[in-house]
Amino acid sequence: MKHLLAHRSRVVRLTAALLTAPVALAPMLATPAHAIIVYDPTNYAQNVLQASRALQQITNQITSLQNQAQMLINQARNLTSLPFSSLQQLQQSVQRTQQLLQQAQGIAYNVQQIDQVFQQKYANVSLSASDQQLVADARSRWQNTVGGLQDAMRVQAGVVGNIDTNRSQMSALVGASQSATGALQATQAGNQLLALQAQQLADLTAVVAANGRAQALQSAEQAAAAEQGREQRRRFLTPGSGYQPGNASMFPSSGK
Repeated sequence: MKHLLAHRSRVVRLTAALLTAPVALAPMLATPAHAIIVYDPTNYAQNVLQASRALQQITNQITSLQNQAQMLINQARNLTSLPFSSLQQLQQSVQRTQQLLQQAQGIAYNVQQIDQVFQQKYANVSLSASDQQLVADARSRWQNTVGGLQDAMRVQAGVVGNIDTNRSQMSALVGASQSATGALQATQAGNQLLALQAQQLADLTAVVAANGRAQALQSAEQAAAAEQGREQRRRFLTPGSGYQPGNASMFPSSGK
């Protein structure tokens, strides 16, 4: 009897299990296949690696753009002109020196005029010239020498006056060169410094030329004076036209 009851109980439980099985499996059978999420570690790692590479490429592109922008900024700086120019002041200094040279007295800096005046007043003394003409020529030569010395001193004074202007220009150009923002500004400052040196050399050349002119006029005057002295001595010693010898008595007779 107990054996039959146990067998019946097992049959009942089995039947109940079979009846409830479709209900338990129904949710699983009702879920679509595409809604089931499957985790793939390999695929996930590849996706992360691709994202990292893409981020590195973007970073490289940003760095390249920054480098290009900096290069353009540097190019703009290198093409920036120097805001300071000393050209006008240097030209004015040169013009002042040229004006002093052009104001030369007597014999100016002109080859044709020099040849003409030297032929007239510094060449061989004419044997037919009168004494008054000889004196006038000597005085004219002396005036040319004095004028040449005065012109030389005026040129020297003008060059000395340019020193202060040159000093201020040199200071400004050196400061502009040291604070240059690009290659063009530094080059332009250097070129203007070279122009300043050229102007100083021009002043030095003017001083040398003026001093040389004064010395040449002085030497020419001395040479012409020596020649004129010989001619005047010759005339003085020529009988009949120069000195006439005669008898002189320091103590005339009393007439006794």
